[in-house]
Amino acid sequence: MGSEANSAAQTNSSTDRSASTDVVVIGSLSMDIVIRVPRLPGRGETLKGSTFDTFPGGKGNNQALAAARCGASVAMIGKVGADAYGQVLLDTLKDNGVNTNGMTKDSEQTTGIANIWVGPSGENSIVIVPNANNSMTPEYVSAKADLLSNAKVLLLQLEIPAETVLEAAKAARSKGLTVILNPAPAPETGLSAELLKNVDVIVPNETEAHLLTGINPTSPELAHQCARKLLELGPKGVILTLGERGALILESSQPDKPQTVAAFKVSVVDSTAAGDAFCGALAMRMAKGDSLAEAAKYGCAAGSLACTKAGAVPSLPRLPELEELIGSQ
Repeated sequence: MGSEANSAAQTNSSTDRSASTDVVVIGSLSMDIVIRVPRLPGRGETLKGSTFDTFPGGKGNNQALAAARCGASVAMIGKVGADAYGQVLLDTLKDNGVNTNGMTKDSEQTTGIANIWVGPSGENSIVIVPNANNSMTPEYVSAKADLLSNAKVLLLQLEIPAETVLEAAKAARSKGLTVILNPAPAPETGLSAELLKNVDVIVPNETEAHLLTGINPTSPELAHQCARKLLELGPKGVILTLGERGALILESSQPDKPQTVAAFKVSVVDSTAAGDAFCGALAMRMAKGDSLAEAAKYGCAAGSLACTKAGAVPSLPRLPELEELIGSQ
């Protein structure tokens, strides 16, 4: 417990804890180590990369920054190590206006890292080492739960322990927040029924949806079947992100009436943060009261724009860019 209490003064932002918050993000933070390669390597293969960079990352961090850049007031609950990478991550959150009162530097853990290979068309493969993210306990989230009291939306992912994600969802539900779950990385063992009963909207990509349902959403019909099966697991709404095919939305009130949102055409440089940009923009618009379909339109625009630049954080768009792209269609 001492390692959790050793840095409150270092991590507190100037944001008033009692102020209203649009979005709270509980999740992972890491430093992304990005290597551009001529193609993704095969098993046992050695390739020469063309560039090497480090960028602030982690799904929780990226989604908090994405929501903030889209104009939401955002609070982040998470952990970093007491090291240089951790300080960079904290500074990046603060520089983007994110409330860091829920953050801690853990002196017993190093900051999480992600090793990312990016191919010439923007496709990527990622290996994650959680480090401090693994010390995010349910008790830690409970201790920070006051940040949920004046919030509208909780945004979750699966790069922290499953029991902590469940505790966060239950705490948010008890306070009347809308709970959004991005089930990434999707566990091969599936998601617990208790968690899904405490989720309002689940937002998987094609790979995650396939793992969770056994249905590969390669056509509109299969995407609808996949989304229906996800609804049967407990959430009230499903937003299935389909890359260049846009997104499919299905709600429990109308399970036979899927809605679709078209993708925006862009030149892809790096798709690493596309899903996180989508989720951040989606959460921002849902906090403003948008329908799932309208919020997903902003998500698609944010995800598309995030593909046009290298690196997770540098690629996350701001609200004027989103509105310009949406207005151009």
